[in-house]
Amino acid sequence: MMLEQRQVEYGTQVIGYRLERRERVTLEITVEPDGLVRVIAPSKAAVEDIAARVRKRARWILAQQASFSSFRPHTPPRIYVPGETHLYLGRQHRIRVVPPDACKGASKELCTPSVKMVRGFLEVRCVDFHDTGAIEKYIKEWYRKRAQVQLRSRLELNRQRFPEPRTVQPTSVRLQHMPTRWGSTSPRGNLVLNPDLVRAPMECIDYVVTHELCHLVVPNHGRQFFELQRLVMPDWERRKQRLEKVMA
Repeated sequence: MMLEQRQVEYGTQVIGYRLERRERVTLEITVEPDGLVRVIAPSKAAVEDIAARVRKRARWILAQQASFSSFRPHTPPRIYVPGETHLYLGRQHRIRVVPPDACKGASKELCTPSVKMVRGFLEVRCVDFHDTGAIEKYIKEWYRKRAQVQLRSRLELNRQRFPEPRTVQPTSVRLQHMPTRWGSTSPRGNLVLNPDLVRAPMECIDYVVTHELCHLVVPNHGRQFFELQRLVMPDWERRKQRLEKVMA
């Protein structure tokens, strides 16, 4: 297998792509979530003909790159101080700290550091008001536990969107923080979801989950992939736009 790095000009922009040659008849162009453009071409295809095909699809390529760029998490860093707002299922909750001295006389359960949702607040109990490290630790633990419940639940529900749900059963599912991705699916069917996704509205979570489930059927981002995504989730573009707006 031969790999080449090439590029074409399109107006004032330059589109780089990775060229892979194989023993095949047709040429395939895909755009990966990280923006990489992959071109799989017949082994004897002329470089000029390949470049012409890439240039012809340039508008589509740039649109896909822009789409995937906006799909990546853009939430600014949190500093975990009282009063700071955090999203959960698309709704804002402010941090409220109940320090240890306010817990005196309470039951053993209430004296243990914990986080609970209380009428629009993420209440962190038995932690010092200025201990941002501890506040961050317990809030992140709370989010991870909620992500385990919510994301796995939505995974099972969104499998039912497909004509044959049995064909979209991941080999494995795990949560992992990813700075530039909400989710990913490996060729072997291993699905990874970013636990921060639990901060988004439910319909946006469903969009990301469904997007990744589609990859169990179509591994690339070609025309067939988007046809399947539109079939199982006709309003995916609206959901995607809301995800970008809420999580910007």
